[in-house]
Amino acid sequence: MKDPIVEEIRQFRDEHAKRFNYDLDAICEDFKSHQNQFGNRLVRLKAKISASPKPTLAVTRQAV
Repeated sequence: MKDPIVEEIRQFRDEHAKRFNYDLDAICEDFKSHQNQFGNRLVRLKAKISASPKPTLAVTRQAV
């Protein structure tokens, strides 16, 4: 089953890439220019810092 939202995003990405002849550098420059132009309207979330890191289970092997 195809998700219509995913399909719409893929279509937009393909059309955007075609405008730049699929040149990744040009595509990134376009995104950067949009970010500079509309940066005040972008949402910037602060990094979530955990109060204490979750303990990890270290497995060690002893010589027999």
